Amino acid sequence: MFAEYTAAELTSIFAMQGFAGLILFSVFVLMALGLAIIFGQMGVINMAHGEFMILGAYTTYLISNLFADYLPGIYSSYFFIAMIVAFFVTGALGAFVEWAMIRHLYHRPLDTLLATWGLSLIMQQFYRTVFGAREVGVTLPDWLMGSIAVTDMVEIPINGLFVMGLTIVITVGVALMMQRSHLGKQTRAVVQNRPMAAAVGINTEKVDRLTFALGCGIAGVAGSAFTMIGSTGPTSGQLYIVDTFLVVVFGGAASLLGTVASAFTISQAQSTMEFFLSGSMAKVLTLLVVVGILMLRPQGLFTLKVRR
Repeated sequence: MFAEYTAAELTSIFAMQGFAGLILFSVFVLMALGLAIIFGQMGVINMAHGEFMILGAYTTYLISNLFADYLPGIYSSYFFIAMIVAFFVTGALGAFVEWAMIRHLYHRPLDTLLATWGLSLIMQQFYRTVFGAREVGVTLPDWLMGSIAVTDMVEIPINGLFVMGLTIVITVGVALMMQRSHLGKQTRAVVQNRPMAAAVGINTEKVDRLTFALGCGIAGVAGSAFTMIGSTGPTSGQLYIVDTFLVVVFGGAASLLGTVASAFTISQAQSTMEFFLSGSMAKVLTLLVVVGILMLRPQGLFTLKVRR
């Protein structure tokens, strides 16, 4: 497999695939952060998480068109506004879904799986009806175009660097929020002991709704970032949902650090193997390794110590 390449070529290949893996890692982290909050903190299997990401992507697409048509002078800054709007749009829909459906299905994980899978099909059909079956894309601002030449054979796209920087900022923000904010402390209290949290005056239903909305909102931001590196279609979210669940379970369902470590490991493995093997074979081998590790360590890479 490696014999036909020189040492210099292999070094360049591993460098380029490593950076491609970092871009995939960024998408995995942004997707998995929201899913880790919903699944890890609430025990809800949200199969529509990918569709919430695509809602954020379509929101970004609409705002980019709005800026291109009516505000071309400040088009270069449209993404930051689109990202904020995508967060609140997907978060608001997430809060409504939690109120209308999810709150009736707590402690019934298989029911949440079936219900959210049905929701994902509804959302896909809605996107197909409104935006059409063909994929759409946004026009990147000039400052996100081009690449940085590291060597004669290795170039790093600027939009990829931007997505990675955005991922770092959001990951640190979520970690600080879960550890130090009022909502984060209440969420951790509800996870550790729901009856006791309710006994000391925490509105557990409100915490559940805000937590689900936050997870969906982060998925919307992931959708905004997704438009920087790929085109958007009605079923684009389904391409990432299995890998995202794999990241969350492998890292430890309630651990943000585990989510980041798992996303890095899986993305780098897939990116490197896809160059030398087919994409499907890379996914199969990655899945087999992860399943084997989970058989030995079913709680995942990292776990939270919770007093029972």
